[in-house]
Amino acid sequence: MSKKVRVRFAPSPTGPLHIGGVRTALFNYLFAKKHGGDFILRIEDTDQNRYVEGAEQYIIDSLNWCGIPFDEGIGKDGGHGPYRQSERKSIYKKYADELIKNGKAYYAFDSSESLDAHRKNHEEKGKTFIYNWHNRLKLDNSLSLMPEEVQQRLDNGDEFVIRFLNPPDEKLELTDIIRGSIQIDTNVLDDKVLFKSDGMPTYHLANVVDDHLMEITHVIRGEEWLPSLALHKQLYDAFGWDSPEFAHLPLIMKPIGKGKLSKRDGEKLGFPVFPLSWNESVGYKEEGYFPEAVVNFLALLGWNPGTEQELFSLDELVAAFSLERVNKSGARFDPEKTKWYNQHYLQQTPDVELAKSFLPIVKEQITNESYVNIEYVTKVVALIKERAVFVSDFWELSDYFFVAPKEYNEKATKKQLKEDTADIMNDLIATIKTIKDFSSENTETLVKAWIAEKELSFGKVMPPLRLFLVGDMKGPHIFDIMSMIGREESISRIETALNKLG
Repeated sequence: MSKKVRVRFAPSPTGPLHIGGVRTALFNYLFAKKHGGDFILRIEDTDQNRYVEGAEQYIIDSLNWCGIPFDEGIGKDGGHGPYRQSERKSIYKKYADELIKNGKAYYAFDSSESLDAHRKNHEEKGKTFIYNWHNRLKLDNSLSLMPEEVQQRLDNGDEFVIRFLNPPDEKLELTDIIRGSIQIDTNVLDDKVLFKSDGMPTYHLANVVDDHLMEITHVIRGEEWLPSLALHKQLYDAFGWDSPEFAHLPLIMKPIGKGKLSKRDGEKLGFPVFPLSWNESVGYKEEGYFPEAVVNFLALLGWNPGTEQELFSLDELVAAFSLERVNKSGARFDPEKTKWYNQHYLQQTPDVELAKSFLPIVKEQITNESYVNIEYVTKVVALIKERAVFVSDFWELSDYFFVAPKEYNEKATKKQLKEDTADIMNDLIATIKTIKDFSSENTETLVKAWIAEKELSFGKVMPPLRLFLVGDMKGPHIFDIMSMIGREESISRIETALNKLG
C-alpha cells in the first residue's frame, strides 16, 4: 500500500452503540494498526431529528473501555476536522453545486404529497415507485422544467432537494475486498437525494465528501451499506476522485442463527448487546465482562484467523487480522461462548486485581473487619476463582470464608449424618484444639494421622466436616478453608452444626 492507511468509524449519535457497531470499529482499528495507519472517529449527525443527548460521549467511552481508542476525531484533531458532520455543514453545498454544474445531479421540487400520490398509484398497479430514468422527465425537477423556470423557483425560495442523476443502461463493475466483484445495472437504481432544502446533506453526499477530504483509504462498514456502494462509487467518479477500497462486514446474527442480533434478543435471552449500560439496559462492563474478553469474542465473529487459535491478545489480533479472511455470511452470536472467553480472562487476571474488585462486594455483605482486608480477600480469590465466570460469582462461591453457615444443605445433611457422627466430630474438635500450627498442610497431616489412629474411613469424617464448615458440599480443599478461617472459627462452626443438627 503506497498511501498511508486511514480508516474511519462513523456512527450516528442516535442511541447507544450496539455490539455490532463495536465490532465494526474493532475491525477498522485492527486493519489500521496492522498497516501502521490511523483510525478516525467521525460522528455522522446530519439527521438532527434523531440526535440523542449523550450518545456521542457514550460512543467515545465505549471505544475507550474496549481498549480501541481512535487516533483522530473529536478532541484529537489530526488536521482533518471538524469531526462532527453538523459542524461541516458549510462544506457540502459547494460539492452539491459542483455536481449540478457538471450535469451529475439536478434540482427536484416535488412535494411530499405529490410523491406519495405517485407511490400509491404504483402500488395500486402492483408496481414499486422508483424516482429514476424512466419517470424523472415526467416529474417536477430541473430536467423537466425550462432553465428560466428553475431559476425563478430557486429565487422564490421554493423547497427543493438535489438528486443524483443515475445514468441509464450502464453496467457498474464494483469491487469489495470481502465479497469480490459485484455487477450492478444502473437501470434499477433510484436517483438518491444528496442535499436537502434545509441546507443539510444526506448521508450519501456527506459520507463521500468527508471520506475524500479526510483521505480515507479503506471504508470498512456493515453489510447494510452494501446497497449504497453503487451510488458512492459513482459519486467518486462524478467528482473525479480516486475512491477508497470498500469492505462490507457480515451481520451478527441472533443466537438461533436467523435474523440480525437486536436489543430485544438480549432482553429475551438475558445477555448484553451494548458495551456499557444505557438507561435500563445493562452493558458488558456492568455485567462483569473484561474488555479484553469482549474484544476477543467480537474479533472471532465473522473473521477466521485460519488456525484453531481462539484466544488472542489485542496485539496478536492486530498481527493476525486481514480483511480477506472475513466471512461473507453472517456470524451467529453465542452468549455462552462470550462467557467462556470471560472465564479465561478472569483466570488470567492477577488475584490481587480481582480481589480489589471483589472487596466492595465483601464489605456490603459483612461487618467483621478481620475479613475485610485485601490480603485475606486475595487468598480467598486464589482458592475459588477457577469456578467463576464473573467477579460477581465470587460471593456465592466463597461466602463461607467470611460468615458461618446459617443453614445446611438438606439433602447432604440426610446423607452425611450418621449415628456416630456427633461422637466423631466431638473427638475431632479435641484433636483440632491441640494443633498449634494451623496451616493447611500441617492440619491435614495431623487430622489424617488421627483418622488413621482411630481406624476411621475418610467418608466418616471429611464429608460431614465440610458440611459443618461450609453448610454445603462445595468449596476448595477443606484444609485450605480451615486454615483461612482459623482454628477457633473452625471449632465454633463444628460445635454450632452439632447443636443445630442434633
